[in-house]
Amino acid sequence: MKRFSSFLVGLIFFTLSAGQVFPAESLDDSIHYLLDYVANSNATFIRNGQTHTPQEAVDHIKAKYEHFKKEIKTPEDFIRLSASKSLLTGQPYRVRTADGKEMRLDEWLTDALKKHRAE
Repeated sequence: MKRFSSFLVGLIFFTLSAGQVFPAESLDDSIHYLLDYVANSNATFIRNGQTHTPQEAVDHIKAKYEHFKKEIKTPEDFIRLSASKSLLTGQPYRVRTADGKEMRLDEWLTDALKKHRAE
């Protein structure tokens, strides 16, 4: 039992110190990354059937972020609340990439976030 306790204490210490050596990216940094990803995408954004430029999409997502800021605790919250669907119609936002593929914006951003985290 004493060995297990020592192991557990060591594991906790290692976990805490590893977190200090390799800090997680802040929420603000993740949101900034996602907004830059949209802004630099060369994609077409579709909201309620209307197409928008990357900058228009960023402006809209930022406005929704300000509206939901108190509820956003994770990058996934940011995507879900600010970049997934219209509050007015409930229609999902879509993105058409430069190669012509069209998909839901929240799925596209979630994939971008996963790739960013893996870097």
